[in-house]
Amino acid sequence: MKYTVLGAGAMGLRYGILLQEAGFEVDFVDIWDKQIAAVKQQNGVFVSRDGANKHLVPINISSPEDYQGDPDVWIVFTKQMQLADALKRSQHLFNDKQYVVTAMNGMGHIEKLNQYFDSNKVISGTAMIATVLNGPGDVDFMGASGAGSMNVVNQNEKPDEMTKKIVEEFSKANLNPKLTTNFQGTLMAKVILNSVCNTLCTMFGIKMGEFIQAPTAEKLSKQLIDEAFDVCERAGITLLNTREQEWQAIKYASTTAMPLHFPSMYQDMDKNRPTEVDYINGYIYDLGLKYHYEASTHDFLRNLVHLAEFSKDFDPKSLL
Repeated sequence: MKYTVLGAGAMGLRYGILLQEAGFEVDFVDIWDKQIAAVKQQNGVFVSRDGANKHLVPINISSPEDYQGDPDVWIVFTKQMQLADALKRSQHLFNDKQYVVTAMNGMGHIEKLNQYFDSNKVISGTAMIATVLNGPGDVDFMGASGAGSMNVVNQNEKPDEMTKKIVEEFSKANLNPKLTTNFQGTLMAKVILNSVCNTLCTMFGIKMGEFIQAPTAEKLSKQLIDEAFDVCERAGITLLNTREQEWQAIKYASTTAMPLHFPSMYQDMDKNRPTEVDYINGYIYDLGLKYHYEASTHDFLRNLVHLAEFSKDFDPKSLL
């Protein structure tokens, strides 16, 4: 099948390049002009693995306005706050036969995708795959070849033949997909993991492997996990894991799967970009309020991240 990746950032490049290397036709569409310019100037993307073996991989990239392809499947990997604009600019490229797959961080993207795609053709998921965008046209795949995994789930929770074909082709690209039939539970499991690892690592500028060694890591994690599970129980969401299994997943991700990884939220903070904390910890807190429950630790962390964003941009001269 033919794929087009909307959002050629760290994860979009990893998915697209791995599919391309597996023999599938892949195009890339992006709304970041610097990325498009850099890739076109150097005739591809520089790809490293764990900071080594940097090499140029040719790819086809366009803006939404310049793209003329007609893929079978869109793979969407923008940031949450950029998605609405990216979809609006690309809407002339969408049609009724196309499927869309996304494994974006946080929550809020499904509602936006449903404005352009039939919900029966929306496939979401969660990616336990670490990737770093060093700059325009320069990406680093973290972990050994074949490392990482993902969960895949249909919005209608009814896998069809097209879904199974996508899972088969993702498997050939070493993305290690696992098909589930619990839509909300699948997505929220990753949101909860990110609400711990992404947010806490960002606040203190540490890698996941450093965080998990802290004497307070388990207590902090379980406090956030318990609040998130309390919210989900009130919302009628059955999660894939138990509370203890969620903690074990955080331990595994931090000690084994991605110990050297700075989460994407930290990467955004480090490069003075807005973070997705409102779509992760903020989403959990806001969902809880709908069911008369206050996940106060998640709200506290969300506000701390926003304070950190503000302090990075604060001009001390304004006090004079």
